[in-house]
Amino acid sequence: MTAVPEAFAFLNRITGLAQLRQPAFEGEDSIVPTPFRVAGAASAALGLTAAAANEIWRLRGGAAQDISIDLKAAAASLLSFALLRLNGEPVPRPAESKPTVAFHKTADGRWIHLHGGFPYQERRTLDLLNAQNTVEGVSESVAKWNAMALEESLAFMGLCGAVARTEEEWRNSPQGLVLGDTPPIVLRRVGDAPPLRLGEAVSPLEGIKILDLTRVLAGPSAGRTLASHGADVLSVRAEKLPTVDLFDLDTGQGKRSTFLDLTKPADAEALRVLARDAHVFVDSYRPGALRELGVTPAALAHASPGIIYLAISCYGHKGPWAPRRGWEQLAQSATGLALDQGSFMAARAGNRRESVPQLIPAAACDYISGYLAAAGVAAALLRRMREGGSWMVEVSLCTTAMWLQSLGKIPASQVVEGWKPGQGLDLYFKSCETGKGRLDFLGPVVRMSKTPPAWRRPPPQPGADEARWLAA
Repeated sequence: MTAVPEAFAFLNRITGLAQLRQPAFEGEDSIVPTPFRVAGAASAALGLTAAAANEIWRLRGGAAQDISIDLKAAAASLLSFALLRLNGEPVPRPAESKPTVAFHKTADGRWIHLHGGFPYQERRTLDLLNAQNTVEGVSESVAKWNAMALEESLAFMGLCGAVARTEEEWRNSPQGLVLGDTPPIVLRRVGDAPPLRLGEAVSPLEGIKILDLTRVLAGPSAGRTLASHGADVLSVRAEKLPTVDLFDLDTGQGKRSTFLDLTKPADAEALRVLARDAHVFVDSYRPGALRELGVTPAALAHASPGIIYLAISCYGHKGPWAPRRGWEQLAQSATGLALDQGSFMAARAGNRRESVPQLIPAAACDYISGYLAAAGVAAALLRRMREGGSWMVEVSLCTTAMWLQSLGKIPASQVVEGWKPGQGLDLYFKSCETGKGRLDFLGPVVRMSKTPPAWRRPPPQPGADEARWLAA
């Protein structure tokens, strides 16, 4: 069993920072109906981001301050998209009922989680299966496949799906063996640059410019977290790329948004101009995708010495699965979380027959990976202030899942029966006006006595901003 302070100390250690002042962690870890310590993991990652941001603020002339995190609020943040209310009504989640986004049983008695979430993925998944777009049609087609053969076929076609493995199967798989003991945050120096000098500021990350080339939860959550500490975060994507409005409303807080199509020379040059003045570049495309467009950590470090390149992936940045596209559900399935969650729920229900894989009832891998990524960036900024250099930060949904497994499980008798994420958290809820109406949302859950995190901009209309940095 690992307490939250120990998880915080571990993250502090792997980022190479001198011991930071530990936040006060309030409450118990058993909040979500799962034996995995998701509330504690989220709190530890958010706590390290805040502690590193506070140290940056201290070096900028700020005074010492108190930091605290309520584990109940941190747990609720793992479902913050579900807590949104637009003009008083819940915001629909498009893929929730799609038959191509679900577990299905295969011919060899195993389970595979498909994820045809975006329209083109849905169409091509149905084509591969030769199935009608119904639960029955997809299930009947999947039932004719061997699980591993279907998984490989999906990957070959650039589609998404993962077989529900045990933790042991994952760790002994080719990809699991490559990841091995990879920590949840990988931070390494990739170039030389003079130390970063920052003047006095109202917020810890005021004046820090972040290029956010991400979509859908994990990557955008990292930028949103850094924006809460004052960073100028510019979200960049091609207008033609699909996204999810619900997730954009959730993770767009505090950001600006511009459209750039990097396959067009003029837009690619606009990105290079932005990157020359950026402190942080965030990439959550599959590893190597931006390399095809000439964007690499080495190239950016050459053009902008001192830049921090944050890379977020599903399956890790090395190994045979690195190029695969992935989602939260697939990381939970591949690493063994889903089978363990299903076994736990079956035992709780008194079902001694075959258990069915289930997902942890929160986007734990996505949001926690986002928080770990933000912590890695804050740590890299702090190290750049002290040591100089250009830095690389790597985070993946699967290494996050493996870290969750390493934290030990909550005893079954202590796991809560039910969960109402927003209940009792009125203090954290905020409202703002957006282009679509009034938005009620869960605000930042970290409390800081002198620089309280806040999102100073509502979620932007996609592409509404110019491709430039704000004036100092």
